[in-house]
Amino acid sequence: MRRTSAFKPALAAFATVGSGWVFVLVALGAFTTSIGAGMAFPDWPLSNGSVNPHGWLTEIDKFAEHSHRLSGAVMGFITIALAVWVHLREERRWLRRLGWWALAIVIVQGLIGGKRVLLDALSVPGFDMTLGQMLRVPHGMLAQVYVCMLFAIVAGLSRAWVENTLGTPSELVRRLGWWCVALLFVQLGVAVTMRHNYAGLAIPTFPFSTPEGALLPAQWDYKVMLQFAHRVVAALIGVMVLLYSHFLWREKSLVPPLRGASFLLVALVAGQICLGAQIIWTGRSVTMTTGHVILGALTLAVTFVVAFFTGRGSIERNHP
Repeated sequence: MRRTSAFKPALAAFATVGSGWVFVLVALGAFTTSIGAGMAFPDWPLSNGSVNPHGWLTEIDKFAEHSHRLSGAVMGFITIALAVWVHLREERRWLRRLGWWALAIVIVQGLIGGKRVLLDALSVPGFDMTLGQMLRVPHGMLAQVYVCMLFAIVAGLSRAWVENTLGTPSELVRRLGWWCVALLFVQLGVAVTMRHNYAGLAIPTFPFSTPEGALLPAQWDYKVMLQFAHRVVAALIGVMVLLYSHFLWREKSLVPPLRGASFLLVALVAGQICLGAQIIWTGRSVTMTTGHVILGALTLAVTFVVAFFTGRGSIERNHP
């Protein structure tokens, strides 16, 4: 097969399907964590020694965990096929490397997920969580890095990217986009740490931190600090995304769909804030909590891909 940098409809479509499937994986992972089903099966890579364990279609905790494992395996096969296909057909070296990096992350994610189960009983002196439970934090964060990598591959394979019909944004728009992405990754780290330290209700009121209407919590511990940091960073993200969306919409050199993404970004952040409030008001409803994780991943992915599109010029110029 001859390598080219031309638009490849079949490859682009396959990458798009993969980027859609990753949200099935994220949703099942979020649901599994929300109902506390991460240890529904004490073994790995099989579940109770089987690929079709008894009870997984009738018991919700087993269904959540085993479905997450199965969807992860499917994601692995998709990533293998994508990495090989891109390597064989794509002329651009940076895109080929991105495919292999995505595959490496999938492998590492599988190993971390397995070790999370196998090391669940191994205590760590001075910490409330076991070593296996601690591994949930890097597992959650690396998943979001993988989502962004998939979206970068989809963007690089798209017709608009290949034919260079996106337009040329200003340096301000490019920088604001990456600042938003950076803030969202900071929020991701805080959120994953908070979630796996069971600090989602450490401050049980919203929007204020006390029933009396105070902005600051009355008492502090590490769980309260995580929850309060999550709220502060959310407010910063709200301001930054509004600013970014304003300048993105005004950037007349960009194609209308890319400029129109400014409204989607605002809607996603607003939706995240509403779901976050609902988590507090409903006492951490499984539906609201799972939706918050999924929408958070989508917010990061969309913001990343918009910033990635606006950085096309420098990416192609500096990474042939």
